[in-house]
Amino acid sequence: MQFDLWLPTASPMTTPELLDAVAVGAEERGLGTIWVGEHVVLFPEYQSSYPYAEDGRIPAPPGSGLLEPLVTLTYLAARTSTVRLGTAMLLLPQRNPVYVAKEVSTLDWLSGGRVDLGIGVGWLKEEFDALNVPWPQRGKRTDEYIGVLRTLWVDDTSSFHGDTYDLAPCEMFPKPVQQPHPPLHIGGETPAALRRAAAVGQGWHTFNRSPAELAAGLAELDPHLEAAGRTRRDLRITVCPYFNALTPEWVEGYAEAGADAVAALFFAFTTDDVARAFDDLEACREVAQKS
Repeated sequence: MQFDLWLPTASPMTTPELLDAVAVGAEERGLGTIWVGEHVVLFPEYQSSYPYAEDGRIPAPPGSGLLEPLVTLTYLAARTSTVRLGTAMLLLPQRNPVYVAKEVSTLDWLSGGRVDLGIGVGWLKEEFDALNVPWPQRGKRTDEYIGVLRTLWVDDTSSFHGDTYDLAPCEMFPKPVQQPHPPLHIGGETPAALRRAAAVGQGWHTFNRSPAELAAGLAELDPHLEAAGRTRRDLRITVCPYFNALTPEWVEGYAEAGADAVAALFFAFTTDDVARAFDDLEACREVAQKS
C-alpha cells in the first residue's frame, strides 16, 4: 500500500522553508502524493457544520488560514521531481471551471504529469456566500463542471452545454501531460459522493475513517460501481485517518479493507518538526511492512 502525506497548509506555520523541507523529505522517503486542502476564507462565527468534527467546528485557530492549493502545489512542483501533487479537496463548485482547467493543465504541464485533482462539493455555506456563488445545486454544478474540465483537457475544440454552465466552442492549450487527463479523486462520505466517484472518478478519497469504517464505506461504494459498469480496480482508494493516530495495526487494517493508499496527516509546524514527523511515519511504515 502506498504512503502519502496530507499536509495542513495553515498559515503562518507553513513557511517556504517548511515546504522546502517537506518536498525534500517526501522524495527521499519515496512517498506517493502530497495532498493539500482548500478554504479561501474562514469565519469567526458560522452556522455550517464541519463534517469531520463532533462539535461541527473546523480545527483552525483565529488568525490562521490555508494557503491556496494550486499555488502551493506549483511551489512544490518546482522543488520536486517524483512525488505526486494532489488537492484534497479542491472545492470545484465555488470556482470557475475554465480557470480550474487552465490552472490544473498548466500545473500538470510544468510538473511533468504529476497532478492528482481531488474534488469536493464543500460544506461551508458562508464561504460560498463570500464568493457570491450559489449554495443550492452545488452537486449538480460539480458534475457539470467536471464535464467542462474534461472537454477543455481532451478536445482540441471544446464546448459544453448544461443547466449550470454553457461553454461556447473554444480552444485551450496546453493540454495536460497525463492522458486523457489528470486523475480525478472524489472526496466525501455521502451517497452522492460515492455515486460521483463510481461514475466519473479515478479515485475515492475518504477522511476520518477507521479500517472498519473504510470497509463499510467500500461496501456502500460497490453497488454504485456495479451500476456504472466499473469495479474497485478502476479507482484508487485513498484514506486519510485525519486526527486518529496512524498505527501499524491501522495500516494493516486499511490494506485488508481495500485501501490502495493511506494519506497520513503530517503534523509539522516548524522545519525542526519535519524530520521527526517523517521518522515517525517511516517507523509506522516499516512495522506495518514486517507484519
